[in-house]
Amino acid sequence: ASMVFEKSLTAMVKGIRANRGKESDYINTCVQEIQKEVASKNLQTKSTAVLKLAYLNMIGYDMSWATFSVVEVMSHNKFAIKRPGYLASAICFTETTDVGLLTINLFKKDFGSKSQYESGMAISCLSSICTPQISRDILSDLSSMLSSSRAYLRKKTVLCLYRIFLKDPPALRTCFPRLKERLSDEDQGVLTAS
Repeated sequence: ASMVFEKSLTAMVKGIRANRGKESDYINTCVQEIQKEVASKNLQTKSTAVLKLAYLNMIGYDMSWATFSVVEVMSHNKFAIKRPGYLASAICFTETTDVGLLTINLFKKDFGSKSQYESGMAISCLSSICTPQISRDILSDLSSMLSSSRAYLRKKTVLCLYRIFLKDPPALRTCFPRLKERLSDEDQGVLTAS
């Protein structure tokens, strides 16, 4: 088995394909290496490790042991480093993953980002991992984003709120007046999402 330490996701996938018949041995070696990578002080290395864990999670391997590392990567200031963290959390976190308090402040910080793509990434992730507890703490921030000057964020917020209402129906009462305003939005994408 070859070493995967600090290799890219592509290299790991190629390694898995190259080890036909003995994939689980290769993946176990990869997981051991990833465990070392997520302990790294280098956040680029940690971010790549989290991306590889997200892939392994999609093919059925447990990554719940790396929850804190995922949140740590999500909290970085650089978009390229934090994006794998948001992706991994959207894929891997469930309603039973105890990250509510850790992620609420991250979401609030990224909602206020100057980059609409950072804010949009946080909104998309929130729609996947939101629980009724997170919903109650973040609803006022989302409600105010319905009035954003950026149509991209208004549309993403409307779609996120739909997912939140499915998980926390009382939240609809809080947002209904602002949500109703979106039914006359000048942007076709926002209008369609509403």
